[in-house]
Amino acid sequence: MTDCCSNAACEIEKLQARQSKTLKVVLAINVAMFVVEFSAGLLAASTALLADSLDMLGDALVYGFSLYVVTRNDAWKAGSAFLKSGIMALFGLLVFGQAIYKLLHPITPQFELIGLIGLLALAANACCLALLWQHRTEDVNMRSVWLCSRNDIIANSAVLVAALGVWLTATQWPDLIVGLGIAVLFLRSAVHVFKDAMATYTAHRLHSTQN
Repeated sequence: MTDCCSNAACEIEKLQARQSKTLKVVLAINVAMFVVEFSAGLLAASTALLADSLDMLGDALVYGFSLYVVTRNDAWKAGSAFLKSGIMALFGLLVFGQAIYKLLHPITPQFELIGLIGLLALAANACCLALLWQHRTEDVNMRSVWLCSRNDIIANSAVLVAALGVWLTATQWPDLIVGLGIAVLFLRSAVHVFKDAMATYTAHRLHSTQN
């Protein structure tokens, strides 16, 4: 009898099991951090923290979708990536809307709270990135997840810069600029994930037609 470990189907199952385990962990981290960061963003009147919290929520949804399609074919994985790109774009637009509101109703954020929560979020996302690193080249589903996590590190670092800027200037502008920068990152990532999903879906359709 052929040993299971030499069987391609068994290897795929093991890969999917590892992916599922990793996604469950990073999903839990992002759900917890969304609650913490969103609450802190409201208390601190921080566009940057609110933008980053929406990023956490978006990631939680992304990881949930990714977990659902781990054992499914490339068409499902491409569909999940399409959905992720839409979520990223929506959150980017929501942050733009909040920034416009802050322009009309200026308020100086609390830089102490921004910095503290920013450091906590950076540590959480560094853990997620480390967990996802080994999966980043496996398929379109895991590539899009890893891209989200990489963007998180950039966004968290920017939040810390916003806290420093607010402290130095005693104005809302550093926080507002960083929040808008995170929104632009959302939109750029949405385009990238959409293109990747389209390529995967097209390849899947071509393969299905040939077979």
